[in-house]
Amino acid sequence: MTKVSELLARDAILLQIESRDKIDVIRELSRPLIENGTVTDEETFFEAILRRENLESTGIGLGVAIPHARTPAVARTALAFGRSEAGVDFNSLDGKPAFLVFLIAAPEDRKTEYIMTLARVSRLMRRDEARIALNRAQTPNEVIAVVQQYE
Repeated sequence: MTKVSELLARDAILLQIESRDKIDVIRELSRPLIENGTVTDEETFFEAILRRENLESTGIGLGVAIPHARTPAVARTALAFGRSEAGVDFNSLDGKPAFLVFLIAAPEDRKTEYIMTLARVSRLMRRDEARIALNRAQTPNEVIAVVQQYE
């Protein structure tokens, strides 16, 4: 099974998310996945992500959100990671803003991989040490090293 660190592209790690709105954050995190060819149809991908967001909040609490979608508009399973200094309202279960955001993009036909990736990111983000280290990471390489260390 593919590790979280293997799905996280260096070019899709944004250490300073500029956006303050949930939808804009998702667009900002999607941009590198569109540019590197992971997302093949931008509009279809956004529709899938927003449909998922409207079903249930992807803000899992502890300052973390994991927006995700499985759609034919994605060529291969991939992750983008973003960090927000100000925090973003993802309607989290604990009512607090998200500072760490993992975006999961997966092809329609990779359901098991998609579910396992979501579970692995969730498990990783429940660890206090992992969240603290991700908040301290200064470079994309450090982010990947933290994920490798705690996954």
